[in-house]
Amino acid sequence: MLVLLILHLVAALVAPLLVRWWGPRACYPLALAPAAAFGWALAHTRAVGDGGAVVETYPWIRQLGLDVALRVTTLSWLMTLLVGGVGALMLVYSARYFATGSIGLARFAAVLVAFAGAMLVVVFADDLLLLYVGWELTTIFSYLLIGHSTERRSSRWAAAQALTVTTLGGLAMLVGFILLGEHADSYRWSEIAARPLPSGGYLVTAVLLILAGALSKSAVLPFNSWLPVAMAAPTPVSAYLHAAAMVKAGVYLVGLLAPVLATVGPWRPVVQVAGLATMLVGGWAALRQTDLKLLLAYGTVSQLGLLIAVTGAGTPDAALAGVAMLLAHALFKAALFLVVGVIDHGAGTRDLRELSGVRHWSRPLFVVAVLAAASMAGVPPLVGFVAKEAVFAAFTDRPLILAGLVAGTVLTVAYSARFLWGAFADRPGVAPVPSGRIARSLLIPPAVLAGVGLLAGPAASVLDDALRPYADLFGGVDGHLALWPGPTPALGLSGLVLVGGGLLFALRGPLAPVLARLRSPVNGNRGYEWIVGRFDRLAIEVTSATQRGSLPQYLGAILLTLVLLPGGALLAARPWRARIPLWDSPLQPVVVLVIGVAAVLAVGARRRLTAMLLVGMTGYGTAMLFVLHGAPDLALTQFLVETATIAVFVLVLRRLPQRFSARPLRSSRWARRAIGVAVGVVTAGLALAAAGARRAPDISAAFPDLAVAQGYGRNVVNVTLVDIRAWDTMGELAVLVVAATGVASLIFERSRTGPRPRRPEPASRANRPGRPVWLRGGPTLYEERRSIVLEVVIRLIFHTVVLFSLFLLFSGHNAPGGGFAGGLVAGLALVVRYLAGGRYELAEAAPVGAGAVLGAGLAVSVGTGVVALLAGGSVLESARVDLSLPLVGEAHLVTSLFFDVGVYLVVIGLVLDILRSLGAEVDRHIDATGTVVGGLAVDKGER
Repeated sequence: MLVLLILHLVAALVAPLLVRWWGPRACYPLALAPAAAFGWALAHTRAVGDGGAVVETYPWIRQLGLDVALRVTTLSWLMTLLVGGVGALMLVYSARYFATGSIGLARFAAVLVAFAGAMLVVVFADDLLLLYVGWELTTIFSYLLIGHSTERRSSRWAAAQALTVTTLGGLAMLVGFILLGEHADSYRWSEIAARPLPSGGYLVTAVLLILAGALSKSAVLPFNSWLPVAMAAPTPVSAYLHAAAMVKAGVYLVGLLAPVLATVGPWRPVVQVAGLATMLVGGWAALRQTDLKLLLAYGTVSQLGLLIAVTGAGTPDAALAGVAMLLAHALFKAALFLVVGVIDHGAGTRDLRELSGVRHWSRPLFVVAVLAAASMAGVPPLVGFVAKEAVFAAFTDRPLILAGLVAGTVLTVAYSARFLWGAFADRPGVAPVPSGRIARSLLIPPAVLAGVGLLAGPAASVLDDALRPYADLFGGVDGHLALWPGPTPALGLSGLVLVGGGLLFALRGPLAPVLARLRSPVNGNRGYEWIVGRFDRLAIEVTSATQRGSLPQYLGAILLTLVLLPGGALLAARPWRARIPLWDSPLQPVVVLVIGVAAVLAVGARRRLTAMLLVGMTGYGTAMLFVLHGAPDLALTQFLVETATIAVFVLVLRRLPQRFSARPLRSSRWARRAIGVAVGVVTAGLALAAAGARRAPDISAAFPDLAVAQGYGRNVVNVTLVDIRAWDTMGELAVLVVAATGVASLIFERSRTGPRPRRPEPASRANRPGRPVWLRGGPTLYEERRSIVLEVVIRLIFHTVVLFSLFLLFSGHNAPGGGFAGGLVAGLALVVRYLAGGRYELAEAAPVGAGAVLGAGLAVSVGTGVVALLAGGSVLESARVDLSLPLVGEAHLVTSLFFDVGVYLVVIGLVLDILRSLGAEVDRHIDATGTVVGGLAVDKGER
């Protein structure tokens, strides 16, 4: 099973490349991935046929006890057949449905295969949390598929609506899963189902939340509005997601949980009332549609209500009928959607008022449509008839529910007939729609689906044997699936609904005014729009009231919240220790005094540069405290970070006036000071509370020994970063790369690599023949912005600083340093090179794009972990390699050094991004427009 999931992932990743090579024909090889799932399910038919299960378990997050637990039983086996078989046919159909060069085809193919893989995660998962992961993946991929035509507003709106409704339901379901898992002391469904669950309000709440997720996914009232709107998606998407896959996830979840939870108080009332109401409302709405695809969409809503009501009933006979109807619905509804796609492809319209003579296009297409619609209406000998008979038979002892099912089925027969009449009838007064030759690959998928529906009816006994193990979970099964059940009440009801549906269709003319007037008092789509509109309005009102464009107000609100909430809790609990030593060394209060004086002076500073330098003094003072506490590695990092921060401030301050704006009123100044003092006190209190709250032994006490024994280094800080807690560092690197990419995309209007070196500009008087050029970018600056002394110094020390950064990189495993510190030193070398020679000198010093450096660093770090895994160890596990080098002797190489190299490159790439965004782009703007530079107004004309 895991191999199948990996196969879908690989197919999704290579899909864009295949589409680039072969165009729409790439869908043929991509269809092999879901076809493999179908073949795998067929091969394991016997394993699940006697009530057994196929189980695979792989460790995932051991600390949480979470494994990739996969389990296939009868119900999940059936869903695997549908997801794999129908998915393969959809890709075959897509190969001719989309024209060569279609916009977004590569994305469509990749996302459709990925969606099939996500559905398999839902179907295979035995762990409820893993099931939720697959559930949300299907939500995301369906959003991308429904919104395939990004240039159309209707497509984007439909995708957003589907995402909003199903995501909210999914979040409610997650809370229900957590409640249920904690209640049962396990998240494995097989374990939960094997033990009795205590009753109570806790379990009732969990059940209601889980049902909210299932009903929203399957478009059952009150969440039914999103599915008809989603018909803006391409036809293959509608046929797959809304007939055989995505919407079936909710039905599958109800069927999976029903053997255990059907007896919980609200389960049956919710699923049966909501299901029957959806069946009736959807069926009635289908009779009013003139768009064939919308007709099928509302019919799907109606059938989903039927499936939810039947599979959630919690009785053996209803369970058997429910899974039979699950299979039948996927076959006939997917086939009908594909037929509509062929008609739309050939006629350019789906409006039944404009279609005439379509049945003369292709006799096979007409036969396929008749077979699929007849199965939907429950006409023998098709599988839809077998499933409908089983449904009626399962509820003969519950007359109220049976009456609702009969009424809904009458509507099903009527809109089935309406579909065939609207799509294929010769309509008087309407010119026949011309059509060319229909491609065979467009006919084969619906023909296969309709053909299976035709064959499955006579093979009802085989179907009964295959699906009965699921029904046995509820107890002894009295009924059975049969093409000829004998003269039973269910058979009489089947005849009644066929006659009733036929009459309802025949009287469509006289009933047209009634159909037009009799509508639901609340339109689901309008209700969704109203709710979204109210939320948008509320957001606007809240934003206008709180977002006034004042940074001091925003910061003040945040700081006041910190003072009132955590500060109030501290004041109430008083968790600090009774006696607190004030200092360990007499030098510490001196440093603290310097920090305090610098902070107070920074508050009153009038010049921005002065304030920035004073704030920097507080940072340097903090680094001195690290030195006095015996943490040279932390002190080195703090010094470097503070220096880099000052450099960034310098880049920004060039675009700001020298002085701050006018001081606020006296009362406002005192309020700000009070807030600052309060925040300082609360922050100190939080630090004391955190330091004194530890009760368990400190795990870091074992780090020094682990650093030497497993990390092969004596610098505990660096070994922790690259070995003991390398996963944390990996996540931080990824965040840095993503943040840098996002910021660069907002700032850069040109290539991210920055300007290329060029010859010195004649505008500089320093660019005279025979005068030595210390930095190639120096002569490009104007005379008033140059410093020859600085250029000479930078020319002399730059390479030494870079070499020192490499020394820190290689020595950091056993001495202060490491990739982060080394990267900062190399970045500072680039900073001073830029400050001395401008953006062209920066391009000379680093003729490579920042994105390339960031990507290389992340790739090296990730590659280190992968290599360790391929070598048979754990991800990011370090190993020591002993070397014997000539002239050097014995040497030891620790593989975590390569991870540190990745950190080194990411830090350099981040500094390059900062210099080219806050530096080079600002320079361009200054050169182009003239602006305030360090408080001096410089005009282009004055240069």
